[in-house]
Amino acid sequence: MDLVEWNSPILIVITETRMNGASALEMIETLPFDGAKVTDTIGFAGGIWLLWRTDSVQVDVLATTEQEIHAIIRVRSQTLSWIISAIYASPRFAERCMLWENLKLISNLHDLPWALMGDFNEVISEGGKFGGNPTCQRRVRAILDCINEYQMMDLGFSGPKFTWTNKRELGGLIQCRLDRCWANPSWKAYFLKASVTHLARVNSDHCLLLLNLYPNLVANSNKPFRFQPMWLSHKDFPAIVRDSWEGREEDLPGAVTRFTQKAQTWNKEVFGNIFVRKRQIMARLLGTQKALANNPNNFLINLQDQLFEEYNVILQIEEEL
Repeated sequence: MDLVEWNSPILIVITETRMNGASALEMIETLPFDGAKVTDTIGFAGGIWLLWRTDSVQVDVLATTEQEIHAIIRVRSQTLSWIISAIYASPRFAERCMLWENLKLISNLHDLPWALMGDFNEVISEGGKFGGNPTCQRRVRAILDCINEYQMMDLGFSGPKFTWTNKRELGGLIQCRLDRCWANPSWKAYFLKASVTHLARVNSDHCLLLLNLYPNLVANSNKPFRFQPMWLSHKDFPAIVRDSWEGREEDLPGAVTRFTQKAQTWNKEVFGNIFVRKRQIMARLLGTQKALANNPNNFLINLQDQLFEEYNVILQIEEEL
């Protein structure tokens, strides 16, 4: 919810959801997206959700399997159509090979700009892994043969270089880059400045990827005034209302303006610090995980665990409020 609020995505891909049916729909309804396509899990594993805002994009789903959702994206303010493929590659190599073959088939059926994003469950270079067994070259060749056949380009990234960790202590720590965004030349030619950012990992073993098609566009941060129900539970709130109305019983617009100003200031001082602290912790987590990817040590692992604890405490306070 925080990441959606901070980054305002128009479309979101969630992989390895481990839920479907009524449970999935109930969870999706809590998010600000009114378009959705869900693939079934494999037992209690897997699952892909593709969610979007219908006021901004039209999405036509072309095909789905347990490992992929393919859809045509039409941005309502543009004439361009392009294909997105949301990927959750199976942990089992034989099933991943089926996915690679499916992608080859898809590539032969269209000539549109095309982007793939998600969890490919494969390391494709020695620098893409820390700890554990050496990279299997047979598996690397299988995915690279697929990617190279339709001339896909890795869009790169900023942020921590690893997107997954087994969360172990230093002696057993494994970190990998498993999550990626790929695009064909025509997609890259249209979105020349598109960028990928690895966001801080919190409770998941994966970090999230943010694909920004127009990095220079900044959302308007001026938000309308909102009355917050959580104010009613605070002992100081009645005084804010009383002070705003005192002496202005005959001046409704003036009382409303005064209340709005006082409430916004009071909210920032009393409640705003919680949200600032949350953003600060996310920033510290991102910095810690960058350092952990480059120089794993016990101090950084312990610091990361401490920041996780602080983050969850803030979530609990937020829920109480």
